[in-house]
This record gives sequence, structure tokens and C-alpha cells, in this order.
Amino acid sequence: MSGTVGYLTKRFPRLSETFILDEILGLEAAGVPLRVYALAHPGEALTQPDVDRVASPVTYIHPRGPWRVRLAAARAAAAAHGVLLWRSPGRYLWVLAYIARKRRHRSTVRHFVEAGRLARHLEQAKARHVHAAFAHGPASVAHFVHLLTGMPFSFGAHAKDLYLSAPDLLARKVAAAEFVLACSDSAATRLRQIAGPNAYKVILAHHGVDTARFAPAPLAPGPPPTQLRILSVGRLVDKKGYPVLLRALANLVASGHSVSCSIVGTGPRRSDLEALVAQLGLSATVEFLGARTHQEVAACYREADVFVQASVVLPDGDRDGTPNSLLEAMACGLPVAASSVAGIPEAVPEGCGLLFPQADHLALAAALKRLDVDPQLRKSLGIAARAHVVARLDRLACARSLAPLFGSPSMTTSPAQILEPLR
Repeated sequence: MSGTVGYLTKRFPRLSETFILDEILGLEAAGVPLRVYALAHPGEALTQPDVDRVASPVTYIHPRGPWRVRLAAARAAAAAHGVLLWRSPGRYLWVLAYIARKRRHRSTVRHFVEAGRLARHLEQAKARHVHAAFAHGPASVAHFVHLLTGMPFSFGAHAKDLYLSAPDLLARKVAAAEFVLACSDSAATRLRQIAGPNAYKVILAHHGVDTARFAPAPLAPGPPPTQLRILSVGRLVDKKGYPVLLRALANLVASGHSVSCSIVGTGPRRSDLEALVAQLGLSATVEFLGARTHQEVAACYREADVFVQASVVLPDGDRDGTPNSLLEAMACGLPVAASSVAGIPEAVPEGCGLLFPQADHLALAAALKRLDVDPQLRKSLGIAARAHVVARLDRLACARSLAPLFGSPSMTTSPAQILEPLR
């Protein structure tokens, strides 16, 4: 099967969305001819160095630049919709009627406009399929491309994009899609329940990790550190559960344990978390390191003794999927203490880490105390965690398993052979 696959995401490259970058690099390495599209540029000052390894150029539906650039893009979008209307007026008017009947939201109109622009780009690239990285906005745009042109599409579902999307709209997208990728078994289960008779289209596709880059550090000579070095990595947002971690640390310090904690990431809750650190008397214990690249985070893993993932489910249902930082830490041979949320339990099977109930800082504190006083437990959990990730979650291996779905010419298995057993 020849032709390009359009890969659509919301913003690219985002520092925190390393799983998107990893998926693009993995699919390219597996022989899938990709062309990357993003609805907008994230405008972040720091980017992952591996972005330079992406072979495909990146096309922005909303390009950055002066007003003349943005005006030119708006005119191009209008022209693209004019071509679509001229080519197939019946199809185009049916889509407009669908919007009027079912989805009269401002975001729906925006996605419809973006779909016309994307359809033109895909046509110029001679694309045969478009894959959206997320189940919300990008999947809506890809769905409209399908409705306007008939081009096959697929999408991925992860966390917020799945749990905060309208179920009826998700069901329509699954019904129209060729297939849907879910990053955890819990996400796949939820999506299959929503999809009903189209549940067979939902495929479990774990995020892959670069197990060569994220690998254990060589054994350091000399005596082991006297202080337990704890690390947590992720955006400073509510669903990451950092207050749970901080209260657990306060409990450890009050119990006489000598610990330090480094937190990597940026986000809107930093000032609140810094205030909580001061309130709990942890200013000498906790350090906020801010944004870090892949390479810098890998170094942080190698300098730590324990990794903590304290994710929680928010009242509106938002939650993590399978945090990439958790998998990276495991690949580095770190013992992990993680909450039993969403895809985390399947990522941390028995013997590969310690799980605790979400939002239970005392249970997390108890897990960290065990790891502090038992170096052999830390070692055995870290070895098992590394072996699990290498065996099941290597980035290239995961990408190779997906390549047949995208019709990679280097693969012999067809999408039908993959989907058929799930019917």
C-alpha cells in the first residue's frame, strides 16, 4: 500500500507530550511514511532535541507569524472549502446539516474550518489516511476530513481527551474510524463500552519508551547515599497529585527519615505547591527543577533512588492515562511507588513497584518508608521494572506492532488481520 499517512496532533512539539514525539519517531523507524500536521505551534521556549530527528516536515493549520501570514492561512482555508463544495456539493451540504443538527458548538465550527485546510494539505501530500493523536479536537478535525472527502481516518485516546469528551460524539467517531488506539487497558475498556457494536475497532496500544536512552546508570563506587533521593516528573497540574506526595514527605520527615525530593516539570500549580512546601516545612527537602529535556530527565532518573507517581482522578473525571515518565523511570531501573489510577496498575505489575490507593498520602508514606529501609527491595523492584519495560514497552517494538494498521510497506500483516480477532 503506497501513499503518505497524515499524523495530526493539537500542538507540536510540546515538551510535556514526549509520547507523541516517541510515537512519531517509532512509526517512522518502522517504515510508515508520515507527514506531520499540527493545529497550532505550542510557542514553548524549550523543545526536545529529538524533534530534530523527525523526518517529516511539520505543517501548521494555524501558522505563527504576522497578520499577513495568518490572513493568508484564513484565505487558504476559505479556498479549500470552496473547492470541497464545488467538487461534492451534496456531501458538503450534508456535513453542514449534520453540524446544525448535532453539534452547534463554537469548537465544532472551528474544527470544520480546520478540516477544510487540512484536507487540502493532505491532498497535496497525496495522503491516503489521516491519524489523529487525540480523541478530542484532532479527532474531530480528522472526522470532518473523512466526512468531507471520504479519506479513511483513525485516532488515539489517552486521558483528558477520552474522559472529558462527550460519549455520544466519541461513539460517532469510533463508528466512522478505521481503528482507534487506546494507551491503556482501562482506556480501551471505557472506549469499548462507549463504542457498543464498534468496540472491535478499539486496539490496546501502549506507549513505547526509548529503552536505550532510558537505561540504568552504572554502579557508582563508594558507599550508598545516606539520604533517600525521591524523584517525580510531570506537569504541575491537579491530576498529578503532587499534594499527596508532599504530605507523604512531611510524614517521612516527621518520622525521622532522611529524604530529598526533586520535582521536574512546569505548570499552573507551581506557586500553590511552593506554598504547600513552605507550610509543611519542606523547604530544605523539596526542589522544583522546572522544565527539562529528555536527556536531562534521563540524568535525573539515574541520580534518584525512588520514583513517585501520585496521580489522582479529579471530580470532573480527568485523570492520567499511562504516564510516560513512569515508564521512563522503570526503564532506568528505578523502583516506583505509584497510585492505582487508570493505566498505572497495568504498567506496574506485581513485583515491579509498589502501588497505593489514590490520594492516600499515608499509604504512600508507608511505601516510601519500606523502600528507604530496604535497599534490597529497591534493587529487586528496579531490576524487575526494567525487564518488564524492555520486554513489553520498547518504543520500536510498539511501533512495529502498529505499523501494519497504517499499511507500512515493510509489514506483511494487514489491518484486517489485527482487527478480526477482536470482533
